[in-house]
Amino acid sequence: MGFDTVDGGETPPSELVGAAVQRREDPHLISGDAEYTDDIKYPGECHLALLGSQYAHAEINGIDVSGAEAVEGVIAAITWEDIEASDAPGYLRVDDPAGSAESDSETGAEAPEHPLLADGKVTFQGQPVAAVVAQDRYTAHDAVDAIDVDYDRLDTVIDPIEAMSGDAPTLHDISPNNVAFSWDTGDEEAAERAIETADTVVEVDLEINRVSPTAMEPRTAVARYRASDDELAVEMSTQNPHQVQADLAKTLGIPDHRIRVRPPDVGGGFGAKLFPYTGHLLAGWAAMEFDRPVKWVAPRTEDFQSMIHARHHIVTARAAVDDGTLRGFYADTTVPVGGYLAPGGSGVPTNLGVMANGQYDIEAPYVRTTGAFTNTAPLSAYRGAGRPEATYFIERLVDAVARDLDMDPAAFRRQNFIQPEQFPFETGLGRTYDSGEYDKTLTKALDLIDYEAFRERQARAREEGRYLGLGLSCYVEACGVGPGMMETGIVHVRPSGRVIVKTGTAEIGTGHRTGYTQIVANELDVEFDDIEVLEGDTSQVDEGHGTAGSRAMPVAGGALKRSAEKVRGKARQIAAYQLEVAEADLEFEDGEFFVTGVPDRSMTLREVAQVAYSGTDDLPDGVEPGLDATTYFDPSNYTFPFGTHVAVVEVDPGSGEIEFDRYVAVDDVGTQINPKLVEGQIHGGVAQGIGQALLEEAIYDDNGNLLTGSLQDYAMPKAEHLPDIEWTSTVTESPHNPLGVKGVGEAGAIGAPPAVVNAVIDALEPFGVEAIDMPLTPEKIWKTINESA
Repeated sequence: MGFDTVDGGETPPSELVGAAVQRREDPHLISGDAEYTDDIKYPGECHLALLGSQYAHAEINGIDVSGAEAVEGVIAAITWEDIEASDAPGYLRVDDPAGSAESDSETGAEAPEHPLLADGKVTFQGQPVAAVVAQDRYTAHDAVDAIDVDYDRLDTVIDPIEAMSGDAPTLHDISPNNVAFSWDTGDEEAAERAIETADTVVEVDLEINRVSPTAMEPRTAVARYRASDDELAVEMSTQNPHQVQADLAKTLGIPDHRIRVRPPDVGGGFGAKLFPYTGHLLAGWAAMEFDRPVKWVAPRTEDFQSMIHARHHIVTARAAVDDGTLRGFYADTTVPVGGYLAPGGSGVPTNLGVMANGQYDIEAPYVRTTGAFTNTAPLSAYRGAGRPEATYFIERLVDAVARDLDMDPAAFRRQNFIQPEQFPFETGLGRTYDSGEYDKTLTKALDLIDYEAFRERQARAREEGRYLGLGLSCYVEACGVGPGMMETGIVHVRPSGRVIVKTGTAEIGTGHRTGYTQIVANELDVEFDDIEVLEGDTSQVDEGHGTAGSRAMPVAGGALKRSAEKVRGKARQIAAYQLEVAEADLEFEDGEFFVTGVPDRSMTLREVAQVAYSGTDDLPDGVEPGLDATTYFDPSNYTFPFGTHVAVVEVDPGSGEIEFDRYVAVDDVGTQINPKLVEGQIHGGVAQGIGQALLEEAIYDDNGNLLTGSLQDYAMPKAEHLPDIEWTSTVTESPHNPLGVKGVGEAGAIGAPPAVVNAVIDALEPFGVEAIDMPLTPEKIWKTINESA
């Protein structure tokens, strides 16, 4: 049976790549059959609850757990001393086998050890201090409230620049002046020379707001230990099961081959679920310690306090411009990395630097990034993981330069674009772009918006006392990390002809099962419904690097395509032997091998599979039984999707309210396995980008108290806040994987924020407003207008 496309027709398997077929995941999810981690229940299951620090910075003089232990139904109350007394090393992401300090992958900086439960000191509010295991979750949370912690409060520091001033309290003795790392990229001397000799120097100061990743499903895990086999099984909401397996092994001190990690249905990840947190690891520890299944489900407020935050940068930059050409820039950005460096190290904060030149041919770019320890939650990956910050920086910068030069912002961008013939293009900041035709997406977007007509409409509206604005965002991002982050692709054809597909990524709602099925069905010419996809289970796939950086289709998809090609090649060998012809004399069509010119002499793939498992007597010499293949695909470079987003808004200066007039997105993500999936990812990303631009901000007071610790205080976008998104695309293939795909999971969240902010600043030009930082709340807009006036 074929699979219905959006127009109701039938798509042959050999034409599935590029077809907008419906997501095969959806019936399972919308019918109530989905199984999230908290849906899983085991006999004898008990529950874990964590006590987070009420203070952002304090010494711990003592912890009295007797009150918790006295609560009926409590199995144990746990402190760092209990973990120390066990055989487990007990630290988050311990890269050194001896359990010493973590080595930062990007900068070489040495990060302080991060214990599962506080070891005498806390450095951010919500940091886990103690825990309770009880018969049910309500008892566990009640008992946590009965734990008495004797704190000696210390001074706090929230501002990263103040943290490094020398007058601020020291968070970690290993890090003088609270400097977590200092890193740069580009040619500093060349950037300074460009600025010294430039016709025009434009200065820009901006702050990118701190946001809280807020997936539908909070962090959660259920762990079981079987002592007879010394095996630990953990089912959890994660994007990267193999990394969790490795972290459990290191943290708990057991071999990784004795740990199984399986993600059931996952209600969103967005980068924040790439690595395990205390609750995940401590559930495993407790399951081993008490020989019972242990479940941990983080309350939403706990997620806000102790899950990673993202995005926050404070940037100052000078741009050198000669005759309308952006020659170089010198940018200095400071990042509050939190009370501890997140397991991802400095990789996310420094991504602003490596992608800071955007779509532009800039001779002398330079970025210095400094990470400062602050009494806030650790900062790490959220949809885009540094590329939204880079795009926001460069697109705000080019708009400011165009305004200073009194140039049209679209014309200025065109004058400075990297040209198609320049690819592969070395940026000077550590990346080599694969391919691109940047003017195509800009032109298409401006045509859709009718740019010249809009400018005329804008002028008329201003005469009427109405303030329209148009903002451009020409982004480029890096996806499909490579080399050095391979992915497994396994294709196994059973004797029945059904196909089992396995890979090490994790499905987090993005439609992998549909996309992988299309790739393999397209290659083997088998029916869509005859393919089963198994993903992320460490017992099924030995190696994998999870779902992050839009790597699924470029890397895992590339691995699966190559494995399917190998399977088809072996099937051709077997068919040729059975049909007594040379392989070159066989053609393959509609899932069948047939002799050229003699179509009646043929074998279906299913018939070949039956032969492949029947024994060596029916196979050519040197061909082993079976019909399967495994590929470990490690791309030679990243892929670099790009596009242009245009926001048109109207701002009411009397109230500060913003209303969308239009939103147009033109994206180039290379080959599109399924345009329906691509458009869905763009819509979801744009929603999150608009949320950051207009509403979202994680705010601390001077004492390190998180003021936005619930959904009553943290403003998430609702349907009423979002415009209709007009989407189209261009296609520029990537040479770095066999499918030519580039990845799409983060594009919308990258393109949207600068488009919206640039549109608002454009609308407020008559009031002299030249800069405003996110989130663009009505109050902030109103104050900015009045202060400028």
